[in-house]
Amino acid sequence: MIDTPWGLLPVADSHVHFFSHRFFASLAEQKGVPLDRLGPLLNWQLPAEDPRQLADTWAHELDKHGVAKAALIASVPGDGESVMAAVQHHPERFYGYMLVNPATPAPVEAALASGRIQALCFFPAMHRYSIQDDRVIALLELLAGRPRTVAFVHCGVLSVGVRKALGLPSLFDMKFSNPIDLHAVALRFPQLRFVVPHFGAGYLREALMLCDLCPNVYLDTSSSNNWMRYEEAHMDLRTVLRRALDVAGPERVLFGTDSSFFPRGWNASIFETQTKALYEIGGTEEVARKVFHDNLVRLFS
Repeated sequence: MIDTPWGLLPVADSHVHFFSHRFFASLAEQKGVPLDRLGPLLNWQLPAEDPRQLADTWAHELDKHGVAKAALIASVPGDGESVMAAVQHHPERFYGYMLVNPATPAPVEAALASGRIQALCFFPAMHRYSIQDDRVIALLELLAGRPRTVAFVHCGVLSVGVRKALGLPSLFDMKFSNPIDLHAVALRFPQLRFVVPHFGAGYLREALMLCDLCPNVYLDTSSSNNWMRYEEAHMDLRTVLRRALDVAGPERVLFGTDSSFFPRGWNASIFETQTKALYEIGGTEEVARKVFHDNLVRLFS
């Protein structure tokens, strides 16, 4: 429980990146440096090879802040096993999300069958494919057969801070980032829930249109939402939250921080900013409970 303007509330974070040993090993290989060089380059704490130790670190961190549950995202393709180990180690605490690249074969069926992966994450701009691609549809069909799973689809502006910090190129293609592309797909799979993070990350209008047309699409609130600087001068988080709640309703907005690395750990300032904004637009305690906890838990109940 965390103290908020409404009093003590349970909190579940829908967006936490699980930066595992394998994640950093992948970056070190791309950078062409030994793995132990990344810590000093980033001024970050590198995790142990065993993902269960990182899971313990996150569990302790969430305990410290009073966070009940979190969705952990394996943040490079092929790293699903790290998150699966974390979920198996703390099944009451974590939901497992797995980044996939539809162009690269991966043991997705086994991961879903294990019960330790609740979501597949798609980053079309990052891997340069259309969300309507037949290879994506094949993966969505696997999800559609499992009622307590979701498809996480990143839209809009995509900036990976750790790649910038290491001077690694990010050859993303924005033409694959519009939430409107998800419309036909969400209609094709009405029984599957889709989560679009960061309110569409610069495509707020399009994300809201998508939510209005497709009751199986959810928005997550994660990160600093710096994409607002592309909008009208008066755009702020209060405006974004008000519009999201008006269109999607309080049952389809999921709180998230986009936390990722240590020693920073859980990004409490994001939570504080978002609770303040929701309170200032008149959000009730009932709405706050849904956004900050109940909606994520209900997805997988």
